[in-house]
Amino acid sequence: MDDLVNGLVFYVVFLYSTTLHEAAHAWAALRGGDPTAYLGGQVSLDPRSHIRREPIGMVVLPLISVLVSGWPLGFASAPYDPRWAERHPRRAAWMALAGPGANLLLVLCAGILVNVGVLAGVFYPPERVGFADVTAATAGVESVWHSVGYLIGSVFALNLLLAVFNLLPLPPLDGSGALVLLLPDRLVPKYQRALWSTPELGLVGIFVAWQVFDFFFDPAFTIALNALYFAFGASYS
Repeated sequence: MDDLVNGLVFYVVFLYSTTLHEAAHAWAALRGGDPTAYLGGQVSLDPRSHIRREPIGMVVLPLISVLVSGWPLGFASAPYDPRWAERHPRRAAWMALAGPGANLLLVLCAGILVNVGVLAGVFYPPERVGFADVTAATAGVESVWHSVGYLIGSVFALNLLLAVFNLLPLPPLDGSGALVLLLPDRLVPKYQRALWSTPELGLVGIFVAWQVFDFFFDPAFTIALNALYFAFGASYS
């Protein structure tokens, strides 16, 4: 039963974190001159507008995976005009970075809440951490503060996961779109055409991303934990 409850907590965090992620993409595109996602209702923090676009990825698949494994697996998307991206590749690259950037903002906000809780005496750095168990409640595991800490920890860890995963420079992840910022201008059109004309790269990219993800996430999680408790002298390895 605890696993199911934890899975549902993860799902709620996934739902709203993904909503912010996609809304950030849509907002950045609008600021860059492409109103496609805005006209589709994606510049919104209301999950319903994003669920309508991707009901399988936002609701059906995550809830099924929670019931099966205790962990939400899903996907979402914000539409954009490829012609706009072709005319303004740098703007499109910043649009790609906006989604992971929104997730990192949530990591920062969760980290601030943890630090406020430690200063207030309701949280403390645990000796051992789990994925969402990044802080401990001084009142014990039966307290409301333990549940609050678990929710904040879920926001911290899941958004770090979403940011790291989406920043991998593999199609169809956001990192592949952001690579444009590192390419010389003469190579950008060829790179964009290769991404858009070869959808099979997306399947290969997702497969490779799952294989290498731990290699990138584990050190990122350790760095984030040490940054989280830096002011309190706690250290994790």
